[in-house]
Amino acid sequence: MPLPLIALFIAAFAFGTTEFVIAGVLPQVAAGLDVSVPTAGYLVSGYALGIAIGGPLMTVATARIARKSLLIWLAVIFIAGQLACAMALGFASMLLIRVLVAVAHGVYFGVAMVVATGLVREDQRGMAVALVLAGLTVSNIVGVPAGSAIGNVFGWRATFWAMFLLGIVSLAAMVALLPRTAGALARPAGLMKEVRVLGRQQVWTSLIIMLMLMMCQFVPFTYIAPTLREVTGLDPAYIPLVLLLNGVGATAGVFIGGRLADWKLMPSIIVLMLVQACILVAMYSFSAYPLPMVVIVTIWGAVNFAIGTPIQTRILAWTADAPNLASSLIPAGFNVGIALAAFIGAMMLTGGFGYRALPVLGIFTMLVGAFVALCSYLAEQRKGMKPPIVAAAI
Repeated sequence: MPLPLIALFIAAFAFGTTEFVIAGVLPQVAAGLDVSVPTAGYLVSGYALGIAIGGPLMTVATARIARKSLLIWLAVIFIAGQLACAMALGFASMLLIRVLVAVAHGVYFGVAMVVATGLVREDQRGMAVALVLAGLTVSNIVGVPAGSAIGNVFGWRATFWAMFLLGIVSLAAMVALLPRTAGALARPAGLMKEVRVLGRQQVWTSLIIMLMLMMCQFVPFTYIAPTLREVTGLDPAYIPLVLLLNGVGATAGVFIGGRLADWKLMPSIIVLMLVQACILVAMYSFSAYPLPMVVIVTIWGAVNFAIGTPIQTRILAWTADAPNLASSLIPAGFNVGIALAAFIGAMMLTGGFGYRALPVLGIFTMLVGAFVALCSYLAEQRKGMKPPIVAAAI
């Protein structure tokens, strides 16, 4: 893989870490800013909304800026944001800073995936997307625990000072490694074309499939800790290890999905969704048994991300002639899906369903997703449709 992809990976790792590390130091942040922990939780939801709403809007607004210049400015915003968080004097100012960084986050992942697919041959696009996404999964395995440990030992502000240094590293990598014309198109698409490509059946069906995947993943995952504690009977001391194994599985899944996307994209999505439905049946059936449940949670994490990579590769392939808005909807869709999944999970629990029932919804969504994917693929094959081919100036 080209060296520029390493630079994109490092920046993705930085953005992923700063999004999720706040959860590890939330009580300390709340105490330091003199607010309650639930109030401090708005730093998490505010970030998600910044990605979901601000990311697509800002991506379209910056569509005519050279891609390397835009990525560098996003890294500068990241660095300034971490510095401001480290020195924040009040909750309101920190919330505003987090939202601004989140907007940059949403723009970054949309642009970075477009640039990444333009840096490689067509048959390597899946792995290029996988490498950018790996920045997110590795951030959960390495960045978030490390950032939380730094905050617990040296105080929560030290966590953001560490993120500030990580931002400088990512900026230096992009300045040094990204080619000047990375992601450049012969003629930028206008806003109306950006909107029109969303009407292609391959795009909107992929967004539906992605939403089904989010339901499968985050309805159970949002409540995985109490599920492992109360249903599986796992000692709370072992829950972080199970989450680590889930993250390792997710990282492996990203690269497996990248390989499958470059091999047989749509058949891979359909088969993987059916496999995931079977895994969720196993999760429901064996949720009371610790060892099988640990294995299932690890495999479940791998398959979740193995499905996600081809979905995103498909969206990028079918919007190659007007990629900005569609690519920004990928991280936006993920965050909307996460929020919606948490809400649906809460509704199920308050409606009298127990933690054990949460995977059942995922079984249903995987079957719906597989059906939508199959119908879309058959229609595509029947009409002999091919993704648009646009040469990137690299």
